[in-house]
Amino acid sequence: MKPPCMVVVQHILPALRLEITRELVEKYGMKRSDAAAKMGITPAAVTQYLSHVRGGSATTLLEGSGKVMELVDELSRDIAAGESPLDVLLLKLCRACAVARSEGLVCKLHRESMPSLIDVRGCSCSLNIV
Repeated sequence: MKPPCMVVVQHILPALRLEITRELVEKYGMKRSDAAAKMGITPAAVTQYLSHVRGGSATTLLEGSGKVMELVDELSRDIAAGESPLDVLLLKLCRACAVARSEGLVCKLHRESMPSLIDVRGCSCSLNIV
């Protein structure tokens, strides 16, 4: 069994980090090392996100969600500005994940990773109960 939270950790969070990293470097002109420091990750991780070695599996799915991408834009802007406290940034990241769940994006990935879920009508992925 693979719970929905595992799908989030393996696919959604890395894809969100990829999108945020890309915006910090491309949109805000941040050096990779500065983006890494602001995100609390290594410069090597930034390189891996930008080359889709990390986070690429769910990127297209997230890019299809206007709400998720709005939250990514907002979060990237706040990180680049450096004025928001860490707890606020984490809350915004959690909101982006919650939107991905509510829009069924987690369910889609969950069903792909566990084909036995295809015939299940109700999905705990989008109910925010796990």
